[in-house]
Amino acid sequence: MNRNVVLLALSQALMMTVISLVLSSSALVGISLSVSAGLATVPLAAQYLATMLSLHVLSSLMARFGRRPVFIGGALVGAAGLALAVIGILLGSFVVFALAGLGVGVLGAAGQFYRFAAVDAVPPEQKGQAISLTLTGGVLAAFLGPFIARNTRDWLGTPFLGSFLVLVGVALLAALLAFFLRLPSPLPAAVLRQPRPLREIARQGRFRLALAGGVVGYAIMNLLMTATPLAMMCARLDFAATATVIQWHLVAMFAPSFLTGSLIRRLGVMQVMLLGGALTLAAIGVALSGDELRHFGIALALVGIGWNFMYVGATTLLTETYREEEKARVQAGNDGLVFLGVTVATLSAGPLVDGLGWEWVNAAAVLPVLLVMAGVLIALRRTRPVLASSA
Repeated sequence: MNRNVVLLALSQALMMTVISLVLSSSALVGISLSVSAGLATVPLAAQYLATMLSLHVLSSLMARFGRRPVFIGGALVGAAGLALAVIGILLGSFVVFALAGLGVGVLGAAGQFYRFAAVDAVPPEQKGQAISLTLTGGVLAAFLGPFIARNTRDWLGTPFLGSFLVLVGVALLAALLAFFLRLPSPLPAAVLRQPRPLREIARQGRFRLALAGGVVGYAIMNLLMTATPLAMMCARLDFAATATVIQWHLVAMFAPSFLTGSLIRRLGVMQVMLLGGALTLAAIGVALSGDELRHFGIALALVGIGWNFMYVGATTLLTETYREEEKARVQAGNDGLVFLGVTVATLSAGPLVDGLGWEWVNAAAVLPVLLVMAGVLIALRRTRPVLASSA
């Protein structure tokens, strides 16, 4: 296996360990700091907002200096944010804890480029496989994050204080791994063609479909994932149950990556995206059927698999729509819109659960998924006559 892809997969594991533990604990920390359930997801929303706002800056820095120094710097900023979270918990300050999410968001933004860095490190025909293998690092995170949460939650006498201290070390380890990456240097501007305007790139149907798949797939997954701990608390399920559900959700998100690249080669990228949408709808159906532990667990596992197929498929499709000189802007623009959707979904999760209930959160997720699936079906119908005429 390509050395850089292995390091990127491990970096993905460490980044997702941070994100998963913050996800499963942030709302609970917020409530412990005396805020209402409706405000409990504000620190997570701040995190995703920082991710969205950082993407263009980090992409520009990568185009100029290369990916490795940006990966190192992003991890160090994440470590600083986690240290600020420790201070917020010690001071009992919700505002400080929420601001800490900004630093974690920068780490998340840098981590969004791991999959694109893997594409740079392999031949073109292996890019789908490289993307999916990089995301397999999330499988390790699915076990490491909840393990840290369970074993450090009550360290030092304050809930989750020890957990966030450990995460500072995890982020520093991510910076160390990035130091050992050996990725291609950015091409000199003199050898690159003039990039096309973004509006011209956006006219491509495949680009719009890749963008829609990434935005909807990630936003809906995050809405349901962020709302689940609050819904489980309302159903009187304890934190151990919540941590287990989030853990297996993360396994379901990333374990299929061992096979997703192969499925894309065999079935086609749009067919895999369509399957992801169908699994997400099945998850919503399970979630609406009850509020026992098994309903939350099965639903969130199906959401994870659905996300994997939609997200890996959308990313693979996106890489087919731009040229080398356009990749920095297109990748940052795509992920910026993805995390705009994620930020809105995360900020909405608390008020929706608190004001309307878990059932309405799931019902609201149906239409966007159906629209993406309809777009995929239309694109498939349009490509079949072309394939038939060229046969």
